[in-house]
Amino acid sequence: MDNEAENFLLDPPVFADELVEQCRQDRDFRPILFEWYKYVGVLCSRAACLAPDSPAFRKIPPVHYAVLIGLLNRCSRLMVANVRLSCTGRYGETTRLLDRSIAETAIKVQWLCHKDDPDCFQRYLADGLKKDLQLRRHIEDNIRKRGGDTLVIETRMLRSIQECINLSGLSEEDIGDAKPLHDFAAMCRDLDLGDLFYTAIQRMGSHAVHGTWSDLIFNYLRLDHSHGFHPRDHEIETQDVQYIVVPRLVCGAIASFLDYVAADPSELRDLISVLEGIEERLVEIQGLAWTSDFGKE
Repeated sequence: MDNEAENFLLDPPVFADELVEQCRQDRDFRPILFEWYKYVGVLCSRAACLAPDSPAFRKIPPVHYAVLIGLLNRCSRLMVANVRLSCTGRYGETTRLLDRSIAETAIKVQWLCHKDDPDCFQRYLADGLKKDLQLRRHIEDNIRKRGGDTLVIETRMLRSIQECINLSGLSEEDIGDAKPLHDFAAMCRDLDLGDLFYTAIQRMGSHAVHGTWSDLIFNYLRLDHSHGFHPRDHEIETQDVQYIVVPRLVCGAIASFLDYVAADPSELRDLISVLEGIEERLVEIQGLAWTSDFGKE
């Protein structure tokens, strides 16, 4: 195994027997899950930092590699934000919002690696750049209406848009001709993820993103039967399910990435086995934490 790939690993968290027993008694394994969450976030960051010229990796287009490590870095950075927020025992409403973004990002990594198709990468790149081109047209139209006078902010925005296009390696024609990117439901189907997964991650996650009535009731309003509704304070905690689902998805994204870029996937089998072991551990803790939830009333 390549030395750089070996350095990807780090020692997993270790827990005192007393802590484990206390979690069992409290039926609250979040102190343990929190550490596993941080561990997966660090692994994700390390995976994103693996150099594409590693002898263990096959040659893939630099922009495609950049897309994958950028998505992994996004997962890691948002996980760090969740760690900073949830360690306070507050802001659970915000960590749910970030969870949705992390989950979609992790699924995109898995989907792109699964499809292994340059057209899918082009669709991904073009999906965002089409919106940038729309904005550019609006800016240029405003400039024409002023007789060619350009504002400083417009110059800066136009330069930023052009830079994104240049770095993508796509022409404006490529962007315009690209087929639409598959939606999240289609990606889930391609990955053989069931309807329940899509409903739980996408549809239920949309409550936090869009501020639905359900989101307001659970996170932003408190009902006083004498005086009606009033705003709820910052006492929402991050739930154990959030510390389980997100790292499992991110472990899957890291494993998909390593399998995709490896010249010989068997050479990285030990690394992928570590990720599978983490998922097994999370599932085991989930079973301990949720035992009472699946009993009969």
